[in-house]
Amino acid sequence: MSQSDKERYRRWLIAQAHPGRERWQEATRELFAADAQIEIVHPINAVDGSEGYIERFLVPLCDAFRGLYRRDDIVMGGRFEDQDWISSTGYYAGQFVNDWLGLSATGELAYLRFGDFHRFEDGKIVESYVFLDLPQLMIATGQWPITESPGLSRGYTGFLPGPAAQDGLLFEEQAFGDSEKSYQIVTDMLSKLNTPDEGWRPYWHENMLWYGPAAFGSFIGVENFASFQRPFEQTFDDWAGGSKGNGRTRHFTRFGDGHFTCSGGWPSLSGVQTGRFLGQKPTNKMLYMRVCDWWRREGDLLTENWVFVDIPHVLTQMGVDLFEGVTP
Repeated sequence: MSQSDKERYRRWLIAQAHPGRERWQEATRELFAADAQIEIVHPINAVDGSEGYIERFLVPLCDAFRGLYRRDDIVMGGRFEDQDWISSTGYYAGQFVNDWLGLSATGELAYLRFGDFHRFEDGKIVESYVFLDLPQLMIATGQWPITESPGLSRGYTGFLPGPAAQDGLLFEEQAFGDSEKSYQIVTDMLSKLNTPDEGWRPYWHENMLWYGPAAFGSFIGVENFASFQRPFEQTFDDWAGGSKGNGRTRHFTRFGDGHFTCSGGWPSLSGVQTGRFLGQKPTNKMLYMRVCDWWRREGDLLTENWVFVDIPHVLTQMGVDLFEGVTP
C-alpha cells in the first residue's frame, strides 16, 4: 500500500469528518472508480459502482441521521496476494431523525459502527466491503428482537472504544518488521481456532478485550472470551475459517500494519448448524458468515480484537429476514 493512496484515503475521511452530504458525494466520486465492485451488509448487499454507493448507502444514511459525521479509530494499509488494501473502523454518529432500513427513528443521538475494506488500483478504489453492526443500532434503540447470545452469557452490547493506546491511525509508514510480526501472530492464531486443546490461547494477553458484534456481545479476559468461543464453535460441525483455504470460504484480504492486523472474508466462516443459534433451532444446513477483524498486539501477545459479523445475513439463511420487504 503506497503512502500516496493512504493520503488519498485520508482526504476522503476528512471530507466526512463534519456534516455535508454534497461534500461527501464529491469526495466519493473522486476516490472511487465509477465501476467499483462494492458489497455492503444485508439488506443492502451488492451495489453498482460509486454512484450505487452514493445512492443506496451514503444519501439514505445522511437523510436518516441529521448532522452525520464519521469518526475512524483504526486506519491501516497493506498488501495481500499482490493487491493494495486499506481498511478502517469506527463509528458514524448523528441524530436519528428519519426511519432507515425499516428501523424507526428515535430523534436522538445514535451511533452506527462500521468497518471498511477497500482495494486500490491506480489511485482509485475498485473493490470494497462495508460492514455495519446494525444489531448494535437496533439494540441501542430497542428494536432488536433476539435475546439469546451464542455464548454462556449475554456479554456487553454497547458503544465500543478504539485502541486503548490511541495509536490506530496509521497514516505514516510503519516498520516492515512490526507489520510482518503482527500479520504472522494473527495468522498463526487463526490456524489454532476450533482445536480441541484451544490452541489459540497462548497468542492472547490474559486480560484481552474482545469487541464482538453486538448480537454476540463483548468480553474482557481470556476466560470470558472462551465462554463465548467454545459454545460458538460447538454449535457448528465442519466449522472452518477463511484463513484455512478449504475452498468454501476465504479472506479477501489479511495484512499487518505496525502493531495492527486486519482480515475480512465475504464469507469468512462456514459450518453446519447443529445447535441452537441466535434464538433459532438447528437447521442442519451449512451457514456462511461474512466476517472481519482488527487486532492490536503488544509485544508478542494480542490485546484487543474488533469483530464484525453480518448477522442479519446469517439469519436469512436460517429463514429469518429482519428486513424483509425493505428497499434500501
